[in-house]
Amino acid sequence: MRDPYAILGVRRNAGQEEIKAAWRSVAKAIHPDHNQDDPLATERFAEAGRAYELLRDPARRNRYDHARREAELRRMEAMKEKMRAPEPAEEPVGAESAEEAVSRIFGLDPQPNTSGTKAHAPRAAEKAGAAAEAKPELTEDTKQEPTKPEATVRRLAAPGTELVAAIVRRIRDRMTKTAEKVPDLVVDLSVSIDEVVNRARVAVELPDGETVKVAIPPGATDGQVIRLKEQGYRVAGMTRGDVLATLRVRQDGPFRTQGLDLVTSLPLGLQDAVLGCETSIETPSGAATVVVPAWSGSDKVIRIPGSGLKGANGESGDLLVELRLVLHEKPDDKVTDLMRSQRDGLYL
Repeated sequence: MRDPYAILGVRRNAGQEEIKAAWRSVAKAIHPDHNQDDPLATERFAEAGRAYELLRDPARRNRYDHARREAELRRMEAMKEKMRAPEPAEEPVGAESAEEAVSRIFGLDPQPNTSGTKAHAPRAAEKAGAAAEAKPELTEDTKQEPTKPEATVRRLAAPGTELVAAIVRRIRDRMTKTAEKVPDLVVDLSVSIDEVVNRARVAVELPDGETVKVAIPPGATDGQVIRLKEQGYRVAGMTRGDVLATLRVRQDGPFRTQGLDLVTSLPLGLQDAVLGCETSIETPSGAATVVVPAWSGSDKVIRIPGSGLKGANGESGDLLVELRLVLHEKPDDKVTDLMRSQRDGLYL
């Protein structure tokens, strides 16, 4: 079986919903009922089904991904060994049986085919007979050259070597069909609350000097990640990576964010705090009226529903007004006398 990710046309980090949607699309396109003129439609449909069954199961998918990564590491080590010292050519052991073994390891072939093994048995017997007939008699020179241990080890390790070679061939085939993707580029995008409210397009400079525009989506919040398809690093022979821009909403203005809610402060004088009042404050979306109840202290929070940030589904956050009791810049004699009389028990 081919690479299940390539069969369904999904990324290796695709989520379950993306895999399910890809399976439905592929199944609809290659269903045998819709491709009656294609003699391989049934086989292709069954292959896609096996790929979906593997990827939908987290345990089997993890085993497959782990085996693939291990195979790539072995391939890299083999290439390093080959570059350091060329090894003599080895007799192939049978690529078909190795391919079947790879499928069994990955759990992709529930019924391994043994016809290849039976077919190789007569040939192996013929080779053994021919080798026995062609075996020369030992002479004095040949008696002095015993069989080398490394040659025996090499013959015993041939099936394992061929198994690794089969895995390498599969990886090589996959790389020729779908180029590897460059790792994604992660950047921070600093924005103001006004830019979030107005869904502005904010410029961000990438490490390679290129500048891209990031459109803030509806319902964006602090810490949200925006993916820019194929805007990341460029590497020859590989698919260009994505940019993952993490929103960092600045909290240095009159408003702070808590999800979709906005938080602001409202200074109050002693008189308004004691007697209550009605006042107007500015919000990112316009003016709003705040009704302060009588006897409101600095621990009071007034919630104005629907005056926060707009969500992606049309919902809105609230505006949280935190009251802050303040005094006049210049001392007020009347207020001072009143507070003194309250403290000392004197009544005017």
